[in-house]
Amino acid sequence: MTEPSVQPNLTPQFCFNTVALRDFLRISRAAIDDSITQHLNALVTPAQRGFDPTSTSFRAPRASSQSIDPRACQTFKDKVLFPSWQARSDVLTYCAYVATSPDPDDPELAQREAETEKNRERVVDERLDPYSGRYFPREPRTEILANLLRQERSVESIVRSRTWGLVLERCGDSFQDAEGALNNWRTGRERRKT
Repeated sequence: MTEPSVQPNLTPQFCFNTVALRDFLRISRAAIDDSITQHLNALVTPAQRGFDPTSTSFRAPRASSQSIDPRACQTFKDKVLFPSWQARSDVLTYCAYVATSPDPDDPELAQREAETEKNRERVVDERLDPYSGRYFPREPRTEILANLLRQERSVESIVRSRTWGLVLERCGDSFQDAEGALNNWRTGRERRKT
């Protein structure tokens, strides 16, 4: 069975390194969600009676009609799918906290303040150049991170919805949405810990 995504060491530096953050999310999604059909196919129990030569004389229906053992589905969800989703949720939540916290270590803070001061001292004659009065300060890295996290949360929602739809189609054991199922799994996990 596939291993769930391993959560990286959470530090502000990890969050501000947008390449590392995006790579973790991309690799985790590729390993679990993007290949969900292959994972579900791997759960299908092989033929119990052995090979039947007459089975090749007609076209079989789609693989999605093959039944998956409900216990195998539940094990896959509990051991692989939900832990991977939880690892990504933890990273996104932690980085959102970093993005909303003050950033005293911002390496571009002094440069942004100098640019803002320089802009204040500038004399602009908007009659000669109406666009010269425009000033677009650089965004602090916390704002850049917050924008990235908004995008990634939207992507995560779409990916989970698609994945959960396929899981429901193949396992057919629940009528909850993806977030409800994940919350139930979290609750059950917390009960087992106590």
